[in-house]
Amino acid sequence: MTEESLTITDQEGRLDKVVAEAFTDYTRTQMSKWIDDGILTVNGETKKAKYKVHAGDVISFVVPEPVVLDIKPENLPLDIVYEDDDLLVVNKPQGMVVHPAAGHPNGTLVNALMYHTELSSINGVIRPGIVHRIDKDTSGLLMVAKNDQAHEALSADLKDKKNLRQYYALVHGEFSENKGTIKAPLGRSKTDRKKQAVIAGGRDAVTHFEVVKRYVGYTLLRVTLETGRTHQIRVHMAYIGHPVAGDPLYGPKKTLAGNGQFLHAATLGLTQPTTKKELTFEAPLPQYFVETLAQLQPYAEENN
Repeated sequence: MTEESLTITDQEGRLDKVVAEAFTDYTRTQMSKWIDDGILTVNGETKKAKYKVHAGDVISFVVPEPVVLDIKPENLPLDIVYEDDDLLVVNKPQGMVVHPAAGHPNGTLVNALMYHTELSSINGVIRPGIVHRIDKDTSGLLMVAKNDQAHEALSADLKDKKNLRQYYALVHGEFSENKGTIKAPLGRSKTDRKKQAVIAGGRDAVTHFEVVKRYVGYTLLRVTLETGRTHQIRVHMAYIGHPVAGDPLYGPKKTLAGNGQFLHAATLGLTQPTTKKELTFEAPLPQYFVETLAQLQPYAEENN
């Protein structure tokens, strides 16, 4: 076990900020968790992260032993679009769960990733490496962190809305406008805990959309996320009366045949955490999506 300590001399400010600057071998997220868990103490006492340090304070902690992941690595197919020492970008197929949960202990993207590479530990034993998620029945691009430093950098960029995340969504109905923006706060539905909903006092959520192609009864949209709330595109589209085709949760029962919503994360832009190089990746529409579009009747030009 590693023991660490620091006696405050001229350092000033919040405890979490001071220790993050002093102990650079550990991530800011780790330090904050150790403060919250009482592992890191000041003068032998637990303090809150916002505690203001004073000269003479003795900060100490014992670095916890790393938790052994109890998820079994599985040799499952992975469509890896990009990989380096810090991260990888994977094209997730429709139907694959991102991480283990009740009812899905194996066969997930995390099981496959653990077989392929080392992953960051920030999200614990269930979601190692997962910086952001897409739903089981949404296909497309995800970025995955291999180490904690990369994870923190990628997560910070997400929080600061620096990533490009564009989707293709096939939705019900025909749009008269060519593009638009939906600004509607989201939170857990008060009537169905499985659902998210537009609610007063919810978290800010902004979705931009533009028409790619019109069909009779349907429209193919390119959707750009400004924020990344749970089910954001699906809820926002249903909210404006154009639910995503095939959506079993927010869409109508009479919809296109398939195995879930016709939603594909097609474009992902990110900043490489070490080199700071701007990277952009594309994933073409999966075959089931292409075949469905081919079966739809294009909207006549003179009706646009």
